[in-house]
Amino acid sequence: MKFIETRGNDGIKDKEVEFSYAILNPSASFGGLYVPKELPQLEENFLLNHINDGYKELAYAILKAFEIDIDEEEINKALDLYDNFDDAADPCPVVKVKDDLFVHEQYHGPTRAFKDMALQPFGSILSSIAKKRDEKYLILAATSGDTGPAALNTFKNKENIQVACLYPDGGTSDVQRLQMVCEDGDNLKVLGIKGNFDDAQTALKKLLASESFKEELENDGIKLSAANSVNFGRIIFQIIYHFHSYLELLKQGEVEYGEEIYLVVPSGNFGNVLGGFYAKQMGVPIKKLLVASNENNILTEWINTGVYDIRDKELKLTKSPAMDILKSSNIERVIFSLFGAKRTKELLDDLNEKKIFEMSKDETAKLQEYFSAVNSDDKYGSKIIKSFLDDGYLMDPHTATCIKAYDELREEKITTVIYSTAEWTKFSPTVLNALKQDDEKYADKEALEEISSKYKAVLPQSIKDLFTAKINHNQVIEKENIEEEIVKFIREC
Repeated sequence: MKFIETRGNDGIKDKEVEFSYAILNPSASFGGLYVPKELPQLEENFLLNHINDGYKELAYAILKAFEIDIDEEEINKALDLYDNFDDAADPCPVVKVKDDLFVHEQYHGPTRAFKDMALQPFGSILSSIAKKRDEKYLILAATSGDTGPAALNTFKNKENIQVACLYPDGGTSDVQRLQMVCEDGDNLKVLGIKGNFDDAQTALKKLLASESFKEELENDGIKLSAANSVNFGRIIFQIIYHFHSYLELLKQGEVEYGEEIYLVVPSGNFGNVLGGFYAKQMGVPIKKLLVASNENNILTEWINTGVYDIRDKELKLTKSPAMDILKSSNIERVIFSLFGAKRTKELLDDLNEKKIFEMSKDETAKLQEYFSAVNSDDKYGSKIIKSFLDDGYLMDPHTATCIKAYDELREEKITTVIYSTAEWTKFSPTVLNALKQDDEKYADKEALEEISSKYKAVLPQSIKDLFTAKINHNQVIEKENIEEEIVKFIREC
């Protein structure tokens, strides 16, 4: 399968590339992204044919359908990393919480967040390609709290790979920060920046597009890639678990084959819900994708109005920080899929130059055929966390935003899957505030211990160990110094 560019071709880059090229070189012409030239056409009864597959077998079948240019041995080696999740047979269980409501728990991997579902196998494949080609790569990651730990974990001490991870100082939970700054791989560099996640992501995209930065790296024999969802190597693994959601409902006898379902995704950078969008186009019976936002409701405004306007927006720091984003990267891939490269470039150029783009009424209507959206605030999330634990289910603040979409956006009362993208342990002070309905400031360690003892919640050993681990990365820098510090890091390694 070939990959093409969302904003068209500049006459310099190849018009079509292989999967391996796209994941090693994720920045396309005019600052665009790579996407499949066409999505795979699956056999007529693909879902029924794979109903008894384990997760790894399902993933293998979907990857083969994409005809990616990766050796079977390397694919299987990458997928075997799911054996390191809490339950090797079921790395992301689908759990019933109400008559027609199910939670797809995506946090059972090494860093307790959904990013492990894609980054564990992606990191293995990218590392194997680099080693096979005898090439050295610098992997850039910008994180709102979960991509960073997952990227550092998957690439730690991998040959031919160095990783520079940017996170907003003060913009993550203590557990997320400790997961990053305590990593001890010799090939890792973690930098806190004085700014927010949009600043970190903008810096990453700028470096990926910077020819002078690439030339400087090449002088040291290093090529450049990225671990964020701008890289389709992440997205391809995020398509798989939406198939898994439907197959689990079939296995559990909760839906009949062909019966439509809703998927509800808490969204920031739009990568997770993009995977659902592709899964729907590939034949999973998804009635609609319901997008849950927090107070940074830029995605809700875009889906509901067709206007993406960040001119007077200031990023709000909320209790669901992974969704604290104003410039959402993966909307570009949706726009391309619906309206083509020319229109994508027009709209994204407007956003970059004027900080606003506006789609036509017909374009907005087309977008709304696939998506509905709603936003909520921290107060709402707090009430939801408490009410669900009162009924026996403990969730994190991102998952809580999904309930408003479940309550308000469904046009029919049909089976619904919400995506739980992080374990409660990543945001324990917020969860404890919700359970006690107070505004006290709790330290993460204190909140973790109280929740685990008082509410009988399991506390993973990996989380406990963070509080006695050595801090190996303590730099917090100005945004303007990012490139300088990264260059210094690669030359010290």
